[in-house]
Amino acid sequence: MIVVTGGSGFIGSVLVRELFEQGHEDILVVDRAGRNSNLSNCRCEYVDADDFFEAEKSFRSRITVIFHMGACSSTTERDEDYLRKNNIEYSQKIFQMASDLNVPLIYASSAATYGDGEEGYSDDHAIIERFRPLNPYGDSKQVFDLWVLEQKEVPPFWCGLKFFNVYGPNEYHKGEMRSLVHKAFGQINEKGQVGLFKSYKKPFNDGEQLRDFIYVKDVAKAMILMWKKGDLKYCGVYNLGTGQARSFLDLVRAVFSSMGREEKVRFIDMPKSIKGQYQYFTEADMGKFETFLPGFKFSSLEDGVNDYVTNYLSKENPYY
Repeated sequence: MIVVTGGSGFIGSVLVRELFEQGHEDILVVDRAGRNSNLSNCRCEYVDADDFFEAEKSFRSRITVIFHMGACSSTTERDEDYLRKNNIEYSQKIFQMASDLNVPLIYASSAATYGDGEEGYSDDHAIIERFRPLNPYGDSKQVFDLWVLEQKEVPPFWCGLKFFNVYGPNEYHKGEMRSLVHKAFGQINEKGQVGLFKSYKKPFNDGEQLRDFIYVKDVAKAMILMWKKGDLKYCGVYNLGTGQARSFLDLVRAVFSSMGREEKVRFIDMPKSIKGQYQYFTEADMGKFETFLPGFKFSSLEDGVNDYVTNYLSKENPYY
């Protein structure tokens, strides 16, 4: 049995679908969101996240791997007690379970752990302590990464993945945490134009703030390959981005092109609430990942956006 926590969410549900596509059918989804539209194309068992540790006694002998995608993923969440319980303590229990069961564990970390990027974007364990996240969400992920690295009792294979800017189908429930691709698609349909934040930091011009955008299908495929190849020598915290930063202008231009619409962008003021924690540049150092999975091909920004817009957002049923 493959356990996917957060399996009703964005990355989790795409991972579940990709596992089905690859022939894996014994899947248990652990979530608080219920059997929502993200899982409409999948047949799987389901258990509420709050009941999981009690319920697992009945199927623990069947578990072969745990993908721990479940967490509060809002970068604007300010309730530190809530984040501690959901992102740290719950994750610690999952890690200990995988160790006790002697099964592989792949869990979601975040590029938010890198803070303003002054210390770079290397996933070298020797420098992880230097990073200073800009918000409580990033801090919760950092705390758990550091806790994991201190553990003596570990699963036969484990890795934590620092996801960079993931976009793609099944993110529709995320509100303001949705990718700019989805937001831009809606703005273009409604107003014929896209609003991008002005820049307040040199040398970045308006719209030229840079992010490492990665397509969610690539994320799911990479995680499955890491699980299948993984053993103790590959355990660790890894970046998961493309290794190539692109601008927000590049991204919205790809959306306009995929929709066959004329490009029209306006620049808007950035809310004061996020100015102090805004990242102007992110780019994953993918050297360690490439040693693990040499030759893995990520979609270009243009190809990923086109697939998302053409095969999902433009369809009556946009789910993967």
